[in-house]
Amino acid sequence: MKITELHAESWQRLQTWKSRLPHALLIAGVKGLGKLDLALDFAAGLLCEGTSPDGTACGVCPACQWQAKGNHPDFRLLQPEALQKEEDEEGKEERGRSKSEEKSNRRGQEIGVDDVRSLDTFLSVGTHRQKMRVILVHPAEAMNRHAANALLKALEEPLADTLFLLVANEPMRLLPTLRSRCQQLALPMPNAALAEKFLREKGLADAVTWFALAGGAPLLALRLAENSAAWREIFLDHLQRGERLEVIAAAASLEKELKAVKGENPLPELVEWAQKWIIDLNLAAERLPIRFYLAQRAKITRLSENSRPVPLLSFYRYLLQLRRESAHPLNLRLFLEQFFFRYRRLFVE
Repeated sequence: MKITELHAESWQRLQTWKSRLPHALLIAGVKGLGKLDLALDFAAGLLCEGTSPDGTACGVCPACQWQAKGNHPDFRLLQPEALQKEEDEEGKEERGRSKSEEKSNRRGQEIGVDDVRSLDTFLSVGTHRQKMRVILVHPAEAMNRHAANALLKALEEPLADTLFLLVANEPMRLLPTLRSRCQQLALPMPNAALAEKFLREKGLADAVTWFALAGGAPLLALRLAENSAAWREIFLDHLQRGERLEVIAAAASLEKELKAVKGENPLPELVEWAQKWIIDLNLAAERLPIRFYLAQRAKITRLSENSRPVPLLSFYRYLLQLRRESAHPLNLRLFLEQFFFRYRRLFVE
């Protein structure tokens, strides 16, 4: 199953815009829905010289061959350097990467103003195949303020046969003026049965469990299943202990695993996993079906018997604050100890 089939309704909506294509499109939705893949397929269809009836690229014309090799002259992909390095490490081919991406951005997590300005030459010449010219920005919220303003200027003076295709996990972080100049497509959560079929076709055996754990985002479910991390199992083991949790030992063991993680800071993900755990605890306490941790249903149900809605809500609010702090913790051990002390209090007071 293709991503265009998983999001068939949204794909058809994109096709209806082809007759009067706007100069900027914003595809937004939660992380892990497949927005980037959908945007790449849409771009490939626009550049293809033998587009299929359903709007997908033929895969055999010269334009499709160039796109597959990442060197189509009418396509550019702007993304943070850290994402490009991640793709390189996984052995993926580059897709139209601009030279400015070779420069080091702040912590490698941003799209800088030089990245956007590097498009000047690309935009100043005509298209090579007398079709569209596409600039894909992913994730759009990774643009810093200067980059966003530079892109805004380009959108205020749109060029013919040029499409800016923005993909965002958090569209509200974009400048309001930038959003207002884009035709927006909010990508919804896919049908659960269809998504689970998609995951099984991708070789994921326990599709239902992983799909639930990913909060209904199928590509996130694949990533979680394929990139298992030791800290996740340790973290869940400590959460299941409830009132029997040994805080100092838990913080020490988890700190060791988190420090061994290479690449992206895992703390925001850890806090997100904690948020899902608290939501499930609250659902179980209200005698409602849990949503995320299906494999731990029995233990969550047991823990919920000793928890109360008001403290759970208070702890969830604390996690929202902790989510902001998780990007730059001053002291990892103290961060974890504080978290576990407050968590254990849910069951012993």
